[in-house]
Formats: sequence, C-alpha cells, structure tokens
Amino acid sequence: MTNIKRIQHVAIVVDNIEDSLTFWEALGLEIESIKEVPEQESRVAFLPVGDSEIELVESTNDSSGIARYLAKRGPGLHHICIEVDGIEAILTSLLEKGIRLITPEPQSGEGGRRYAFIHPESTKGVLIELYELPG
Repeated sequence: MTNIKRIQHVAIVVDNIEDSLTFWEALGLEIESIKEVPEQESRVAFLPVGDSEIELVESTNDSSGIARYLAKRGPGLHHICIEVDGIEAILTSLLEKGIRLITPEPQSGEGGRRYAFIHPESTKGVLIELYELPG
C-alpha cells in the first residue's frame, strides 16, 4: 500500500539555534545551512546525518506555533518526518482507517516538496510528518 522510503528528518524545537549547535557540533555534526521558513514563522538549521537530517527549529516570533509549543512543552523533539511516495493515497488510506490528520490534503513547500502532518492523538503522542519530494 505505502511506499515508505526513509526517515527524512527529526525536528527538534530549540530556544536558540546558535546555542543549541554547541552540542551537535561537539558530537561531530556539521551545519549544512540555516533557512528562514516564513510560512512556519521559524528558522531551521539543517544538520545532515547519513541520508537523513536533524533539524533544529527556532521560532521567529512569540505567537507562532513553534513558540506556543516551546512555551507549553519546552525544548525537545517536535516531530519525526517520514519520506514517502504517493502521499495522497497514504492520506486517504489513513483517513479511511480513522487516523486523525492535521493536514488531510498535502501542503506545498520549498522546491516542490509536499507534506502533511498526522495528529499525535493517533500516533500515541508523536507528531509525524509525511514528506514527498517532487518527481
């Protein structure tokens, strides 16, 4: 039914990217880039790990979803992103099985990628992002 390809990234919410990099660089990871993500009101640092990434996510204002998450739960794991093929079919199948989705239709992102989030209520507490690359 589904074509799960890999864990694309693990997103970690942080108070401050630069402060958080101290640990990750001590571990031996190198920062690939830091990008502003205006639609999510955040900045994201990308740290490659094999064919996956760790993403450090920082809010760019006090009212964003990331800022609310940070205020409620503190820094730490935000979500796990799974790269898939056929995101529409996967979302349809999940809905048919009673899985609660935050985004029942794929959203468009940078570079033509498409993504959707599965509600933590249906995953026993973990926010899951499905991610499909173009082509």
